[in-house]
Amino acid sequence: MSKKFLIADPTKCTGCAVCELVCSASKDKVFNKRMSRIRTVKLEPFVQTAAACRLCENPRCVRVCPRRALTQNRETGVITVDTTKCSGCGWLCVQACEFGAITIHPDKRTAIVCDLCEGDPPCVKLCVTEALELITLDTLTERARRSIIKELFLEKQPKS
Repeated sequence: MSKKFLIADPTKCTGCAVCELVCSASKDKVFNKRMSRIRTVKLEPFVQTAAACRLCENPRCVRVCPRRALTQNRETGVITVDTTKCSGCGWLCVQACEFGAITIHPDKRTAIVCDLCEGDPPCVKLCVTEALELITLDTLTERARRSIIKELFLEKQPKS
């Protein structure tokens, strides 16, 4: 199984927050953005995108948890929270994540983080603008290569 990432295309994302509502409904059976494992983020006045766990190679959030409540699956990279160990102190794992992907559940008072819904996230399926995608690192790097080559090619074209 190839490691997959949840990515958002900021050129397609409108910031509608459907992904947040779908996530909370899927995980907690309520429509509450504060219970979502994915977040819409305003980058600039007119640029919105969605952000979820980046599945870091050596995640600081896992390393700093004093109760060892966070673990990472070596094969998938998915971080899970053992709610029986998590005290909800929150500040260590929340502050350790430089992407803002970990939050504290407002009712349960335990850490929450995107777990990719076992490889079939409803937020991707129900994204109105198709801005969300579950993608492998190989596909992501291939797209980056193509984009760079395209830019270089366009730069070398004679100006008319």
